[in-house]
Amino acid sequence: MRKGFYTLLAAQFLSALADNALLFAAIALLQQMHAPDWHKPLLLQFFVISYIVLAPFVGSFADALPKGRVMFISNGIKFVGSLAMIFGMPPLYAYGIVGIGAAAYSPAKYGILTELLPPNKLVSANGWMEGSTVIAIILGAIIGGKMASIDPQGAIIAITALYLAAAGFNVFIPKLPIDHTIAKKSLLFILSDFYQSFIVLWRDPQGQVSLAVTTLFWGAGATLRLVVIAWASVSLSLGLDYATQLTATVALGVALGSVIAARYITLENSVKVLPAGIVMGLLVIAMVWVTEWHVAAVLLFIIGVLSGFFVVPLNALLQHRGHLLIGAGHSIAVQNFNENLGILILSGAYTLMVKAHLQINHIVVIFGLFVIITMSMINRLYRNQIQTPTT
Repeated sequence: MRKGFYTLLAAQFLSALADNALLFAAIALLQQMHAPDWHKPLLLQFFVISYIVLAPFVGSFADALPKGRVMFISNGIKFVGSLAMIFGMPPLYAYGIVGIGAAAYSPAKYGILTELLPPNKLVSANGWMEGSTVIAIILGAIIGGKMASIDPQGAIIAITALYLAAAGFNVFIPKLPIDHTIAKKSLLFILSDFYQSFIVLWRDPQGQVSLAVTTLFWGAGATLRLVVIAWASVSLSLGLDYATQLTATVALGVALGSVIAARYITLENSVKVLPAGIVMGLLVIAMVWVTEWHVAAVLLFIIGVLSGFFVVPLNALLQHRGHLLIGAGHSIAVQNFNENLGILILSGAYTLMVKAHLQINHIVVIFGLFVIITMSMINRLYRNQIQTPTT
């Protein structure tokens, strides 16, 4: 790996640590304000809406400037959102500002991998990137949950400092040649350019399967964190600080699954991991029979391993195809649009179920069945593609 990759890794780790700690600090702040329970999943929706609305623009933005500079600007926006929460802006709105920074940050942090490294290093690099991100999620959940249960405001102040540290590392990311710059800067051209990128990636057979899987993974994974917190409270009688540690076991499993995938799965064989997603859905349903936290931790860890094992190779495949077809920044923007649309839909469905006072075990079963059915459909789509002769 090039030296600049490790600088990128450090910047990503700090930024992801702050993002995830801030989520749990914001949840604690909502509890302190006695906000309705359905406001907690609404936090996630306020965060991801920027990914969807800004998707046509952030890819072009990431490809138009050196990506280290884009990451620096994006961390500055996150810093402003975190600071706004300290000074009394409602958590939903402040976390929404952080979401704007995250939306701009993502095409740059993943897009730079294809510019910094050769294709044969992408799966390994994604393993490192996902592994470090998941460690940040683990620490963010634990630190954010613990600190916020004592003093939400103090936790947010510490998180704001993390965004500054991440921006400091962004300064030292190598400046690489600008790739796939946009031809025109008019609004209509940018929207049309994004639409064309969207169509190209979805029509590509490998892009279609990998995009479908990563969309499901991130939508399901983000919603699962909120489901686990609610489930742990009801089924295991755990408070926010201990429930966040359970979400961390999922993240730890994802880290291990990412490492296994990086070691044993090549870019050419990436689609062969699809059945792991179906097994993951079955294990999610098994949660309804668990009443002891040790068993819950093991089960959630295995769910995480399967998640990391099947998503990392497909994420690398999607980046590779996107880089070849439409450019790294454009590709990640399309990916983010789809993935966050998945998060918005699934977290929105969860919000409505909570608002309708549906029992948490019923929600878990619905969630698991959705994963099984969707992954089975994607697996069948892939099999049909490889059986259809190409012209």
